Amino acid sequence: MCGIVGYIGSQNSAPILIDGLKRLEYRGYDSAGLGIYCENRLNVVKAKGKVSVLEAKAEESKIQGTIGIGHTRWATHGIPNEINAHPHFSSDETILLVHNGIIENYAILKDFLIGKGYHFKSETDTEVLANLIDFYYKENNDLLEAVRKALLRVDGTYGIAVISKKEPDKIVVAKNGSPLVIGLGENENFVASDVNALIAHTKKVIYLEDNEIGYVTKDSYLIKSLDNATLNKEISEVDMDLEELSKGGYPHYMLKEIMEQPESLANTFRGRYIEEEGIAKLGGLFGYEERILNSNRIIISACGTSWHAALVGEYLFEQYAGIPVEVEYASEFRYRNPILSKNDTVIFISQSGETADTLAALKEAKRKGALTVGIVNVVGSSIARASDTGVYIHAGPEIGVASTKAFTSQVMTLALITLLLARMKNMSLEEGKEIIQAIQELPAKVQEILNHNSFIKKVAEKLSDAKNFLYLGRGIHFPVALEGALKLKEISYIHAEGYPAAEMKHGPIALIDENMPSVFIAPKDAIYDKVLNNIEEVKARNGQVLAIADKDDDQIDKLADYSIKIPRTHDMLMPILTVIPLQLLAYHIAVKKGLNVDQPRNLAKSVTVE
Repeated sequence: MCGIVGYIGSQNSAPILIDGLKRLEYRGYDSAGLGIYCENRLNVVKAKGKVSVLEAKAEESKIQGTIGIGHTRWATHGIPNEINAHPHFSSDETILLVHNGIIENYAILKDFLIGKGYHFKSETDTEVLANLIDFYYKENNDLLEAVRKALLRVDGTYGIAVISKKEPDKIVVAKNGSPLVIGLGENENFVASDVNALIAHTKKVIYLEDNEIGYVTKDSYLIKSLDNATLNKEISEVDMDLEELSKGGYPHYMLKEIMEQPESLANTFRGRYIEEEGIAKLGGLFGYEERILNSNRIIISACGTSWHAALVGEYLFEQYAGIPVEVEYASEFRYRNPILSKNDTVIFISQSGETADTLAALKEAKRKGALTVGIVNVVGSSIARASDTGVYIHAGPEIGVASTKAFTSQVMTLALITLLLARMKNMSLEEGKEIIQAIQELPAKVQEILNHNSFIKKVAEKLSDAKNFLYLGRGIHFPVALEGALKLKEISYIHAEGYPAAEMKHGPIALIDENMPSVFIAPKDAIYDKVLNNIEEVKARNGQVLAIADKDDDQIDKLADYSIKIPRTHDMLMPILTVIPLQLLAYHIAVKKGLNVDQPRNLAKSVTVE
């Protein structure tokens, strides 16, 4: 979950590395560091805290040189401080390493190295790897071979960049389970854990796969497998502009990304339906439609916000396509020895396409013969490349740690897959056309909700002193309740729980009092009257109620203390509308409390470790 950047060329690497780290800071921001070769020395600057602190220290130290590596950290082994920050030296300061991932057998390796006379300064698994590389480097002074031999002894995940003061003409890289990409420039080359760090300099990239190792010099590169076979890798073109990564005048990325949802949703569905046939057209699934439709069951596996989107998908597939669905936490999926066969389809959802738990679950599903389908945002990501087939959500870069536009685009993608399967099965042409019309109208309806941002802000400010929240929804809106509660927890640090509204009386109602707001998702659907009964139960106990309701619903105003009105759409698409006020509610509560909504404590955007 850390960010890696490397540069080799003719320019001073320090400002390039700092700029790259700023673009990767959403991946980890509890400490950061630079390591740069100059005049036969590896010079290192580290800082606890954000990259801006490191930048000030780097300017003060006047660190410079034409080859360097940088890192922004999300702590796993060892508390956030300068000692544990990357890069890490080998004992004799010959080798310098940045690392994303976890070395699971680091304790065994550490004991081995201590027995060989190595000493350690930090609490990290990364320093163990630096010394292990040094151990093999002393055999033949070949950095690439030393890294390869060291990694053959490693259990765990890694994306690494390594430099040596004895070979200052190259950066050695390797990947297993943690993303790494090489950027190709003119008389300069780059390394990063995310293309975001590279697009200011180049759009030509090479994605490393698991168990691949190589190096870059300023004008060449070499990539091998861990078993030492030379590989010919495809050069990809990044379809992203630097402007897309800016805040665009908004105070936070999160608000920008919430406000981008009319456009991001349109990008998700654009060109993906045949209106006159009332059916979705998904090129990524071409040739696999019948197999998915005829699956014994569909399993959807994901983590966090993507898991909530998966729960919405369960309702959609079962209700409209009549296919049995199970939803699994990816973090639990492979550890319970799931029963899978070639007649199962397993869908994996991940914004980054690099989520370690989800990627591991995908590999387990493939091993057991199931069809694997990826739903990801980042083109060329590990899950996209590992899946048998899949669909990109095309939401655009999402920098804010708390996912917003990716969630709605994931739900839209699941709705499109549902439309495809349902029309192939038994959905009428008339209903298919009705859904497509609703899809076309959705961006305008999202914009209508966003136009009420100032009103939602006022409601949020009135509720910002609460210590606990309860989010309640029924049917397809129960996952929306979970997502709303998660958004509030992530960025405001207020305890919040999502529940099916009918379950309130089975326990959570004991918590209701005048100090705990209850947020009800209450559109006028088939179970609207039952939700009203749940609201009555809260009001009878002096609870505060905020309702997300249809814009023509006057009845709910008599019950709720606050109501946020939204337009109607087809029931299949309603979760996309009901979640948006909850995103804005969480955002404004966190801002009112003076918190950093883009970089909430203890979190990182892309969870690339288990």
